[in-house]
Amino acid sequence: MQETPFCLRVGHLLPYSMSDSNTTDFTNPSTFILLGIPGLEAAHVWISIPFCTMYIIAILGNFTILFIVKMEPSLHGPMYYFLCMLAISDLVLSTSILPKTLSIFWFNSREINFSACLTQMYFLHCFSTMASGILVAMAFDRYVAICDPLRYSTILTNPLVAKIGLAVVLRGSILVLPTPFLARRWTYCRTNIIPHAYCEHMAVVKLACTDIHISSYYGLSVVFFVTGLDVFFITASYIQILRAIFSLPTKDTQLKSLGTCSSHLCAILAFYIPALFSFLTQRFGHNMALHFHVLMANVSFLVPPMLNPIIYGVRTRQIRDRLFRFFSHKGT
Repeated sequence: MQETPFCLRVGHLLPYSMSDSNTTDFTNPSTFILLGIPGLEAAHVWISIPFCTMYIIAILGNFTILFIVKMEPSLHGPMYYFLCMLAISDLVLSTSILPKTLSIFWFNSREINFSACLTQMYFLHCFSTMASGILVAMAFDRYVAICDPLRYSTILTNPLVAKIGLAVVLRGSILVLPTPFLARRWTYCRTNIIPHAYCEHMAVVKLACTDIHISSYYGLSVVFFVTGLDVFFITASYIQILRAIFSLPTKDTQLKSLGTCSSHLCAILAFYIPALFSFLTQRFGHNMALHFHVLMANVSFLVPPMLNPIIYGVRTRQIRDRLFRFFSHKGT
């Protein structure tokens, strides 16, 4: 049974085929071997250049967002608190993948401990689920700001923002927790070679020599629960937002109100489009090479953490102005 991706990009859970030549008599190996980008081993150093660039941009950009929001009192509001949550999830998400991937590309360090592999798997899916939940919270923020602006400060109070953040963290932590525990239950005897650059869920459990339908069914149930609910709430919020915007009397006010949502809409597209593209190539691109699927899976995890701080830095005037003031002060 092929499985759809976990919260679209919460995990590319489609199985990867292994050749018989890689089948060896292993019994619960303590370490696994990550191949990186299978078939493109000779180009690993060149592939590492854009990967490393995206990682550096993601780290610097998201830390800059956190720094600016912390240092600027006027940004201490619900929208920017949610943005900080998204920045933290992006930092953890990209750091869960890139250091190990770059060590494979640069130093041929392919081994990963079984417990470390399961930990990486958990962090990837957990923080991807959290990122999706944060986008829902940001959609609710925009809904209140546009549809009920006079009550914005009384509805989205700091205690409510904290409760929403806690709910997002608990949902991601609890829903994903069974995934590594189920993977640990299986007996592994096929091989210890994972044809991937990181511990992708189905690439790992497909190495088990026991029935793994529980893992597949659980992953599918989380897909429908997380992705279905999140997309539904985001869509419902923006239907109400668009109705409120188009009921405004002038084009200028309509464009101004729509502009306050542009950053969030770009973040949604940056989150879901790479994951959707990766899913479609894995689901329907059966004639595509394995290295293309693995590359797309990696890119779908790296693009949103890189783009989000750029989107909010460019599109949000308060962040842009604070950044300019900071550099002009340094220059003076």
